[in-house]
Amino acid sequence: MEKTVKVGLLGLGVVGTGVLEILADHQEKIEKSIGGPLIVTKALVRPDEDKQALADKYHLELVTELEAILNDPEISIVVEVMGRIEPAKTFIKQALMAGKNVVTANKDLLAQHGSELVDLAREQQQNLYYEASVAGGIPILRTIANSLAADDITEVLGIVNGTTNYMLTKMVQEHRTYEETLKEAQALGFAESDPTNDVDGIDAAYKMVILSKFAFGMTITMDQVKIKGIRGLAAADVLIADQLGYTVKLIGSTIKQDDTISVEVGPVLVPHEHPLASIHNEMNAVFVRSSGIGESMYYGPGAGARPTATSIVADLMTIVNKMKKNTVGHRFTGYTQPTKITPPSKNISKYFLSLEMLDEAGQFLKLAEIMTATQVGFEQVFQEKGDGENARVVLITHETSEIKMLTIQQAIKDKTSYKILSLMKVMGE
Repeated sequence: MEKTVKVGLLGLGVVGTGVLEILADHQEKIEKSIGGPLIVTKALVRPDEDKQALADKYHLELVTELEAILNDPEISIVVEVMGRIEPAKTFIKQALMAGKNVVTANKDLLAQHGSELVDLAREQQQNLYYEASVAGGIPILRTIANSLAADDITEVLGIVNGTTNYMLTKMVQEHRTYEETLKEAQALGFAESDPTNDVDGIDAAYKMVILSKFAFGMTITMDQVKIKGIRGLAAADVLIADQLGYTVKLIGSTIKQDDTISVEVGPVLVPHEHPLASIHNEMNAVFVRSSGIGESMYYGPGAGARPTATSIVADLMTIVNKMKKNTVGHRFTGYTQPTKITPPSKNISKYFLSLEMLDEAGQFLKLAEIMTATQVGFEQVFQEKGDGENARVVLITHETSEIKMLTIQQAIKDKTSYKILSLMKVMGE
């Protein structure tokens, strides 16, 4: 039997425990795949954590200082599942400097400091893998880096946040309000007590930064991503969209035009017949359009201990195989392109515009004049019966540029008494 590969685990929470479970439950298959045992021998925990029962069950040593793992010559791979930026970033850098390969699931860290860590891993001739950082149990990064390496990807659309997808599913299917669905998501543990990262689109944006790197080779910063969440989204607009043939989803998109890309996160009207419209509750999916394959979609749980841990263990096995072939030090994705952002004048889409206006004759004429002046037509108009004073008017525009839509928004604010209730992009067929 080949020599046992030993792993140090940074963090022994839900995902860390999942890693231990997957390694134990699938050990026979893992051994046959990589030619020998793969085990965690040490786990870093806080001094105030009582994890002794876990340590006894999985025969590992608990340590409270990182040096106990870094100075152990038998440990060749470190797995970081602590979360947050610090001390995770410092610990990963120290592990790489100490000659350890690293696996992490930390999307926040990779989206903001990934390039620095990837470069350091290459300098140190170590591997840094992070499949679990995007869409949990869906092997999307490895699929793009390997299986789609020969294809020309033009578009990646993702439902990559389970919390908001759960909330939007409830809003559509059960006609619930944003506030009601948020409370339920928090009660079920899908949403944090502070849901900001989820409902404001930040979590999805982190993942789109990483997906943009894999799909297009471009290094995007968070301030280059247009981010809009679902906070305060009106249930009435979600229902009207449904009646017009669309399902509202929080979509992360990275789309290529010529040699530029546009990266966005926001609520989008998805046609009922589009594959992404069928992704419900806390599930995730990534839809890829490419010139070779055409359309493909990758679906599964975006979080959870065992799905995330399964991706982490797959990364561990990849690194072990690279160690045996002495091919460590290569990037997870080697594809690199100069970063160029699509200008707003070339960012084209249909839009869903929901307005509150006085329920009286002549009000709609002002809107028609603004649209005509901007040379933007509309293909659907819907008016909800008003309360006698105000009416909700919804329209879906023809395809237009982001610049023109900004002009329309400003004109509505300057020239009318209308209130803009919602503005969302509309996905093509």
